Amino acid sequence: MIRKKYSGILQVALLAGAMTLAGPLQAHAQDGGGGKVIRMEGSFIEPLQERDSALIADQFRYGFHLKDVVKGTELMLPDLSQGLMDSVEVVSQWALDTVATHGKKKDPSSFDIDVSLVITSFDEGKRDLVPLAVARMVGDGKIDTLLFDPQSVEFFTMPVDTATFELHDIKGPVNYPVTFSEVLPWILGVLLAAGLAVLILFLVRRRRNLSAGNVSNDPPHVVALRKLEAWRGSKHWAPEHQKAFYSGITDTLREYIAARYSFDAMEMTSAEIFKELRRSDVPAGLYEDTKTLFETADLVKFAKAFADDEENSVALPTAVRFVTETYQSDIAADGEAEENVQKTGGQS
Repeated sequence: MIRKKYSGILQVALLAGAMTLAGPLQAHAQDGGGGKVIRMEGSFIEPLQERDSALIADQFRYGFHLKDVVKGTELMLPDLSQGLMDSVEVVSQWALDTVATHGKKKDPSSFDIDVSLVITSFDEGKRDLVPLAVARMVGDGKIDTLLFDPQSVEFFTMPVDTATFELHDIKGPVNYPVTFSEVLPWILGVLLAAGLAVLILFLVRRRRNLSAGNVSNDPPHVVALRKLEAWRGSKHWAPEHQKAFYSGITDTLREYIAARYSFDAMEMTSAEIFKELRRSDVPAGLYEDTKTLFETADLVKFAKAFADDEENSVALPTAVRFVTETYQSDIAADGEAEENVQKTGGQS
């Protein structure tokens, strides 16, 4: 059972039962133990969704109205959590709504209430609902039983015209044409990605060119001498600076050698570089001095050795002399070639 007690502003506690009261309390009273059995009229059934007929799975409020329920009255409603009857399901349990109050505004003496639950059915056919009964206990301790006339409802399925009805296969998704407005964001995204890729490639190449010293179209010997000039002075000879000092000088010479003699000196070891230079026109004395410079640089960079002041003092002049003399040899060779051309032209 569900017990609901009305006191104050209509407080309710569930215990066991279900009732409906509409209109004035009409009934014939009979003796029933300590109280009376009162037959009521006016139970109601209302569709939650207005239709001209009840379809299966439609939901209805089934309940009753009670008027002038005295303050402090307890109602005991049946527990219908397991269902109302065969083929009728209870969707929502008992709910009590206060329709009106009587007496003082802040302290009413009685109430008009609606008591109902929500039901439905998933089977076609007419349903004669069970009558509703509720036990009522007032302050004198006597329990009256209120009986309400039942209602009936008929559930229908959607009618099917069997004469014209045809079974059809399941339709697939509708293919709508692609519009330009739908494609435009993708096009803009691709163009933006391509633009970013080009910009990144440009910045990477520019950085490589800057790191290689190709800032301008100056000839290789001018670029090399400009970089070597940055390492002038004894401040770079300190042990903690020697690795950077010798790396800067030899890397500059590697770049110059790669441009002057057309082999990839940047990716070669010192021994491989001087093996190639042996076949070139580098003077023997300059060749040996430059080779000694590279060997000292390798010891400083890879063997964690420290060069002495004498080795440090000759490192930069040796590098400058290598660039200057090899460049001047090119000028001399070009001059001889031009002189030979002029002589040949004069003889002819």
